[in-house]
Amino acid sequence: MNEIKLTINGTEITAHKGDTILTAAKNAGIEIPTLCHHESVKVFGACGLCVVEAEGIPKLLRACSATVSEGMVVNTESERVVKARRVALELLMSDHKGDCLGPCVLNCPAGTNCQGYVKKIAEGDDREAVKIIKEKLPLPASIGRVCPHPCETACRRALVEEPLSIAFLKYFAADNDLASDNPYKPDVAEPTGKSVAVIGGGPAGLTAANFLAIKGHKVTIFDAMPKMGGMLRYGIPEYRLPKAVLDKEIALIEALGVEMKNNIKIGKDITFEEINQSFDATLVAIGAWNSMSTRTKGEELEGVIGGIDFLRKVSLGEEINIGKNVAVVGGGNTAMDACRTAVRLGAENVYVIYRRTRAEMPAEDIEIEEAMEEGVEFLFLTNPDEYLGEDGKITQVKLQVMELGEPDESGRRSPVAKEGEFRYLDVDTVIAAIGQKVNVHGFESLELNNRGIISADEYTFRTNLPSVFAVGDATNRGASIAIAAIGEAQKASEVIDSFLKGDCIPYFAPFVSKKTVTEEDFADREKLPRAKMPCRSAEERKHDFKEINLGFCEEVARNEARRCLECGCHDYEDCSLIRHANRYTINPSRFMGELHKGFLESDLVSIERNQDKCILCGLCVRVCDEVAKKGILGFVGRGFDTVIKPEFNNADTIACCMTCRKCAEACPTGALKILK
Repeated sequence: MNEIKLTINGTEITAHKGDTILTAAKNAGIEIPTLCHHESVKVFGACGLCVVEAEGIPKLLRACSATVSEGMVVNTESERVVKARRVALELLMSDHKGDCLGPCVLNCPAGTNCQGYVKKIAEGDDREAVKIIKEKLPLPASIGRVCPHPCETACRRALVEEPLSIAFLKYFAADNDLASDNPYKPDVAEPTGKSVAVIGGGPAGLTAANFLAIKGHKVTIFDAMPKMGGMLRYGIPEYRLPKAVLDKEIALIEALGVEMKNNIKIGKDITFEEINQSFDATLVAIGAWNSMSTRTKGEELEGVIGGIDFLRKVSLGEEINIGKNVAVVGGGNTAMDACRTAVRLGAENVYVIYRRTRAEMPAEDIEIEEAMEEGVEFLFLTNPDEYLGEDGKITQVKLQVMELGEPDESGRRSPVAKEGEFRYLDVDTVIAAIGQKVNVHGFESLELNNRGIISADEYTFRTNLPSVFAVGDATNRGASIAIAAIGEAQKASEVIDSFLKGDCIPYFAPFVSKKTVTEEDFADREKLPRAKMPCRSAEERKHDFKEINLGFCEEVARNEARRCLECGCHDYEDCSLIRHANRYTINPSRFMGELHKGFLESDLVSIERNQDKCILCGLCVRVCDEVAKKGILGFVGRGFDTVIKPEFNNADTIACCMTCRKCAEACPTGALKILK
């Protein structure tokens, strides 16, 4: 008989006599990781990753070469096996200097595949670009307009001249998609029968609802405001984010089957407990809607208002009389939104009071510059000491003159009061835009941290209540940028999905290989200027709330996208090395030492070979020998200095290499890249 029986991981299977353990396991649907094995070539056993443990055999066996026997009992994931694989992977990754993902992707809090969608924009495929974006972010046209783009901060194009305009490219592609007859909408899975309540219809709540609906769950959003959108609608002015754009993106989320209930105040219209009892899971994404106090004497005077409160009133169309002279306290983007909104409401004199210098302002440079163009006056190195008024109404701000002292924990130099130096500013309104805090009324059953913010587990987003999760500005670290809340919500949707399936699986950031580069690495690149966003003139735009940016034209957008250096690995999605590295918890730093000096080589004509990514598995050499029958590739050197290099002996060999490409197709790490 050719068939034998053996047990792998507790399951009895049937295999053919002479099969390797690797083949028998594969035929039974059991994966044993390997990097150097390929069915087209002879067994080599170089990577050591396919080791398994067999009862009665003291040493670990290499599954690619060890054959099965009758009654054999094999464990492919024992503690000893996992330890051996982990060491093998750590050794390989300790000398692997490839960028799994571009720094733009790694620096995006939502992990958006910037490199992927920028490439599609360069190719003229905006729909595919939006499809890639929406794998992580369901509001690209809105976020592309307002995000402070940490992706661009990390962009390596800055080592050539200027970073790519990634955010504006995002909204260029998204606008084109929204304007099409059939805007992209992801497929929705079959209904699971599970229901999820999302409390809060801001960027975090909308994101979570989007991804949970795609997974087939019935999602209902409860929001206290008249319309969905949260701070995107009520905290960001129309001139930066037209609400018609936001409405279109929200409608696409609603079209996935998400039920949206507005004007529902928790603790008034319905209790948190009632919602929690009616759904299989609940996600709290209520944001931070209260303005923080400046703790300044006189802040109770009429005419002193919080930045978020001011912007919300304007967005709701409420009547608000700010007078002729308006002072905004703060240096962030909310302060810029407030001062520029005050200009549009007709204030004649608008001031920004900031206790440091412009160099320390957290607001984006473009926001500061545009505010200055619109006539806003910046009073740097000043801080409110007291608000003065008459008949209960503010009339003046007493300003303490400051100077910069030693750096604080953030690295910024701390402002220090100049004793006895004050100045006075006549005002009708003061807008305090120094931060936001959470209103937890109605959520008393949720555990708070020492800052009065909802406490949620860092990896599961779970609160003290088993079926309740929380994300965004209302949790842990407090208010941040929208893309950070979106990133948390997307990750939380994965965890909640696993919870609804019976196993709450925590989110852990995947391990990736990173590479350090310098300007010298890009010295040969042509310097191409960053695309500038066309904008309405200050004199025109400051009198209305119409969008100030005019958008990229197609030619500018395509050319800007082509500036991308494509830092991330071309083979990341199919890379066996990184997939196995994330199957086990590895720590390559414990084996860090001298690194090979890598290089790029194009001698293979139609293939670029990156020695930094090569793990010397030998697959390319063996495929060239045994399959292509050419023997172009070979090992050169001995020990640590061993590399793989090609040798061309004649024109026929070169011609064959140009069309063969079998080595690149077999490479498990992306060390071989097929050139177009």
